[in-house]
Amino acid sequence: MAAPSAELNCQDLSEFQDALRVMRQIDDRIVHELNTTIPTASFARKIDASQTCKQLYDSLTKAHTSREKAIKTCINQSSTMVNKLREERYKDMDNLTLIKQLRKEQTNLKLMQSELNVEEVVNDRSWKVPTHAGTLDLFYLAQFSILHA
Repeated sequence: MAAPSAELNCQDLSEFQDALRVMRQIDDRIVHELNTTIPTASFARKIDASQTCKQLYDSLTKAHTSREKAIKTCINQSSTMVNKLREERYKDMDNLTLIKQLRKEQTNLKLMQSELNVEEVVNDRSWKVPTHAGTLDLFYLAQFSILHA
C-alpha cells in the first residue's frame, strides 16, 4: 500500500493536521495490510511473502520519513516566523495586533512540535502490531525476509 501523498499547509493548523491524518492512513490500516500481505498456509505457495512484506516495509518506511520531513519543514517555517515576529515586537512593544499574532504563531509552533511526539507514537505502534497470528514485530519480519530471500 502506497502512502497517500499530501502537501502540508504550514500556515493553517487545521489543514496541517488534516493532511497529516491523510498521510497516516497507511499506519491506521497496518493490521489489515499485514493480514492480507502475510499469506495463510493455503496461499503460502501462491504468494511471495518475503517480497510483499518487503514492499510493505518499504512503503511504511517511506511514509514515516516523508511525514517527519514535512513536519520538520513546517516547524522550521513556523520557527522562522516566530523569530521574525519577536524582532518586530521588540521594535514596537505596544502593538497589540503584533503581540496577538506572535502568540498565535507560538501556539501553532508548539502544536506542530507536539506532532513530532505523535509521529513517534504512530510509528512505534505501526512497527509492533497485533495480527491474526499474534503480536508481530514488522521490522524484524521485514529484516528477516530481506536477509533470507
